[in-house]
Amino acid sequence: MANQKLIEIGWEEWVALPELNLPAIKAKVDTGARTSALHAFMVEKIVEDGDTKVHFGIHPIPERPEVEVYCKAHLVAEREVTSSNGQTELRYVIRTLAQFGKKKWPIEITLTDRETMTYRMLIGRSAMESKLVVIPEHSFMLGALCPSGYDHVVPKRKKRKMQICILNRSRNIYTTERLASAAESRGHKVEVINPTRCYVDISSNRPAIHYQGHSLPRFDALFAHIPPTATYYGVAILRQFESLGTFCINNASSIAHSRDRLFAHQLLGRAGISMPTTAFAHYPGDTKDMIKILGGAPLVIKLLESQQGKGAVLAQTNKAAEAVIQAFRGIKANFIVQEYIHEPKTKDILCVVLGNKVITAIQQDSSSLELQHEEHVTKKARVTDITPMEKKLAIRVARVLGLKFAVVNFLRTKTGPRVIDVNCSPSFKRIEKITGLDLGALLIDYIEHHARPRLPKRLIGYTI
Repeated sequence: MANQKLIEIGWEEWVALPELNLPAIKAKVDTGARTSALHAFMVEKIVEDGDTKVHFGIHPIPERPEVEVYCKAHLVAEREVTSSNGQTELRYVIRTLAQFGKKKWPIEITLTDRETMTYRMLIGRSAMESKLVVIPEHSFMLGALCPSGYDHVVPKRKKRKMQICILNRSRNIYTTERLASAAESRGHKVEVINPTRCYVDISSNRPAIHYQGHSLPRFDALFAHIPPTATYYGVAILRQFESLGTFCINNASSIAHSRDRLFAHQLLGRAGISMPTTAFAHYPGDTKDMIKILGGAPLVIKLLESQQGKGAVLAQTNKAAEAVIQAFRGIKANFIVQEYIHEPKTKDILCVVLGNKVITAIQQDSSSLELQHEEHVTKKARVTDITPMEKKLAIRVARVLGLKFAVVNFLRTKTGPRVIDVNCSPSFKRIEKITGLDLGALLIDYIEHHARPRLPKRLIGYTI
């Protein structure tokens, strides 16, 4: 096709997907992606009259999350797709009609969770081939589509009884009890499962998870509060739940990435997120040069596999830093070394992120290195306001790591916010005591909004 016949589009455009009853979707053009992608939740594989299809929901307008449209499309394939943050995900691929301006043609689209993304749809190369040409300095060259096309959609928030699993050692733990009580007060059934007591048969054609001699049912939703000492095995069990189609607030890869401090810092650094200067080295002879790269003491030495405020040591001198590093090497512990920011007006901020929102922020008057002493720190912490830029930063940090629920810890410095830690399994007790929030209720609200109970007579696709 001649170039002059190609439809010119900008870097962002309004697109319609008429076969899915989506009259207006704001999409971003992504020439780095081969296949287009569409936001979806409650995705289920179904069989109707021998035809395999996918049923899913979508919030087409980010500013109006109460608007839900449920779609059904023919399933073309299931493919592994690697996202821009390096995570590989097995996605359903559908084929449907897309309308660009006055022209329409069928395109392939992968379904993924883009709830925290600005754009509900990405337009990939395969949709544009021989039909579209991108003018990157322009946007909405095809004109605007009115979101009022969704005004007829009546929000349906029927209360549905779900089976919810909480992965933790015991119900007697404060966080677990708060979440379980909030769920049961709304009529949901809750089971607290110790991940270290689970075992699986991964070679089965129909994988199952066993617990205390019984095969566990398929849960509608799962909240993982895995102890740091059980991260490896707990993440493996969580991955198995995901393969059974269970909705997980934080998935296995996001928990594994956030708990590996080195990998988390690498992901955040690659995303251009500002952090204190960080270094790591394996060979003992490189210790002095590593300290020199960081500008010398004071320095913070952090164990890689530990939770926020634990496994972190402040070394005031170079000799003290060398001694701590030598001690960590002596116990064969992996660690990173960071510059210590000690500006007079630096503020230590904790942002609690749920979905694509910061639900509260806490300012700590004490250093995050003192978080082991919970009661002491609680007395010296208070709710604070943060800037729109800081909110966007916290949400972006959680998004890069794939977390839907997390506490993002950053320092407010004279050069701007600098992220120092991310906690994927925060304790409810301290946050609730400081803020007065009911985190259990908020999380159950989130689960009710995004997870669907098991539907009868529907085929669930299992993929390992």
